[in-house]
Amino acid sequence: MAEDAKQLQPDYAKALKDAAFAALIAFAILLPMVGFKTVQNIHNALVLETRFSWLAAFVAIFAASGFLNSLYLVPWREARARQTKARVPGKISQFLSRRFAPFALGFVIVYPAIALLLAGTGGSLKWIDNFGIQILIYVMLGFGLNIVVGLAGLLDLGYVAFYAVGAYSYALLAKTFGLSFYALLPLAGILAAFWGVLLGFPVLRLRGDYLAIVTMAFGEIIRLVLINWIPVTNGYAGISGVPRPSFFGIPFNASDDGFAATFGLPFSPIYRTIFLYYLILALALLTAFVTLRLRRLPIGRAWEALREDEIACRSLGINTTSTKLTAFAIGAMFAGFAGSFFAARQGFISPESFTFFESATILAIVVLGGMGSQIGVAIAAVVMVGGTEILRDLDFLKQVFGRDFDPAQYRMLLFGFAMVAIMIWKPRGLVSTREPSVFLKERKVISRDLVKEGHG
Repeated sequence: MAEDAKQLQPDYAKALKDAAFAALIAFAILLPMVGFKTVQNIHNALVLETRFSWLAAFVAIFAASGFLNSLYLVPWREARARQTKARVPGKISQFLSRRFAPFALGFVIVYPAIALLLAGTGGSLKWIDNFGIQILIYVMLGFGLNIVVGLAGLLDLGYVAFYAVGAYSYALLAKTFGLSFYALLPLAGILAAFWGVLLGFPVLRLRGDYLAIVTMAFGEIIRLVLINWIPVTNGYAGISGVPRPSFFGIPFNASDDGFAATFGLPFSPIYRTIFLYYLILALALLTAFVTLRLRRLPIGRAWEALREDEIACRSLGINTTSTKLTAFAIGAMFAGFAGSFFAARQGFISPESFTFFESATILAIVVLGGMGSQIGVAIAAVVMVGGTEILRDLDFLKQVFGRDFDPAQYRMLLFGFAMVAIMIWKPRGLVSTREPSVFLKERKVISRDLVKEGHG
């Protein structure tokens, strides 16, 4: 007890050192991004302006955070770790699956009605499209990448390549052959899965950083092909006039055979937006359902065994070649589905929509949410994508920082800060505990020393 009390006493010297170190790192990183700004003068020449007051404020915030973290949070976490000898697994996951998940599902089903009720027909268009549809696209992509990274443990930094394959497959086939969205949706997924298998073969013997580098190169190769294969992809100009999905053959236009005229409604673009919302919601739920079912099948258990220890997986007689290839193929298939929906929703695609930043964003959603956790991925997508969209609407900050202040420009700074905070306080993601896929009679505690992904 005396030793514990001694360890809980605040160490001001160490806290000051940590605060100084945090301030130094913040100063070095933020000096070029916050301390200086380039503007054009009346002679159309770039002039360097200084914003040292902003820089000092940010550095002070990081220094205070480092001081408080070292003084209070670190000792509190250490004391809690010593007092908790054995954690009860699954409490968080059980709460999320039994209470939060049904509520969240009900909310997303009635979300368009809530948006219409609160914002009206005109105002709800932005909330359903920019928030609802955009978030659900990334939720679906996160579910697909979660198979590769969260379940199979294969670090994939080129996942956006399969997203692009699905989008361009739908756009090219729809414009060339005039096929419908529902006929091309499975075809786009099959083509993306084919490219997933092509990626899987060369990287069968790679792991860790080497696998990440090769998959990142694969994503860049696909993007460069889209840029330079101008006769097919039209290069940087992209593909415009991509056919939009219809409601069982009824188009969403102002013609006499359009959706509004068929059902006797006044024409409004909100009908197509609501239809697209429920379409991507159905695709995201289908992805989640298939993933959960696969986890309980032998292939799902093989993915988790591969993730924990590939050598032990081989010793059990599991074919790691087919295990890796199925993970890449199924994950890529769902990315192809999302890509085809993206092309149908936008009506225009270009290589600029499939950069490495998109892969990094999807991977960050999986990591922040908790690798292997479906609910965690959905929460992380809402926070990251929804938070970015909210930053665009914070116009009141211009009254504080000036007219030239654009909150959206600092989204990457906030994104990096969130990543650092997660690594410090929740290193295994927002939902770090998961229920075991298979258990005998009852769920039991699994020591964190026995599994790679941690407790439970």
